[in-house]
Amino acid sequence: MKKILVTGASGQLGLTIQDISNQYKNLEFIFLDSKQLDITNLNNIKNIFEKYQFDYCINCAAYTNVEQAEKTSEIAFEVNAEGVKNIALICKVNNVILIHISTDYVFDGEKQEPYNVDDIPNPINEYGKSKLKGEQYILTILDNYFIIRTSWLYSKIHGHNFYKTILNKAKSGEKINVTDEQIGCPTDAKNLTSYIIKFITVKNHNFGIYHFCDNKIMTWYSFAKSIINDNNLDASWLLALDRNYRTFAERPKNSILLKNSKKI
Repeated sequence: MKKILVTGASGQLGLTIQDISNQYKNLEFIFLDSKQLDITNLNNIKNIFEKYQFDYCINCAAYTNVEQAEKTSEIAFEVNAEGVKNIALICKVNNVILIHISTDYVFDGEKQEPYNVDDIPNPINEYGKSKLKGEQYILTILDNYFIIRTSWLYSKIHGHNFYKTILNKAKSGEKINVTDEQIGCPTDAKNLTSYIIKFITVKNHNFGIYHFCDNKIMTWYSFAKSIINDNNLDASWLLALDRNYRTFAERPKNSILLKNSKKI
């Protein structure tokens, strides 16, 4: 039986993995949130790894507040870069395979086509820069790793995300202003979870960087419209296109990831 650590267990992806974990009788999952495992604390990680003797670590722990990262970038780098470095170092010592979740925001969004794994990253905000630094630490430290970049991740059940925000506003009758100046592929955490687990169940050793997202290309505006329609809400009149919508953090205009052609 393979023993798997899932960090960041209280986030939307960690909780989604928990939802399906009992389907895999030959896998033993250990779920730890940031209070139980602080990835910025090297000794904390050492003690946990010594206690459990893991085979895999799925690192879902991350600082994901893109807006706040512009104002307090040191916190984003502490978690998304230095914390990832700590995880990688302990995985190497303990011969643990690392599955690390990264982001489309490592790219600048200027490319006209979808981004493939060989494209050169060029993040344009502090969140993306911190996530890229974490990737670079993994590449330097480890041989046995999977970096999975995903885009526009959401859960219909868990966490705070675009899907739930739009749905709650529509249900409450609140006006919804959304931009159409960015395109990407909204990715259901359930689908990403299945993709991640497959790396383990098929015993894939084709290590490296992977891209995963769902198949529909949308703008944020069209995604919001689909959320309202899929929930059979008579709330389309609440949705307004806002091309003047601005955020503190600059965001890539093109977040489309080309999924890996190679089989897991």
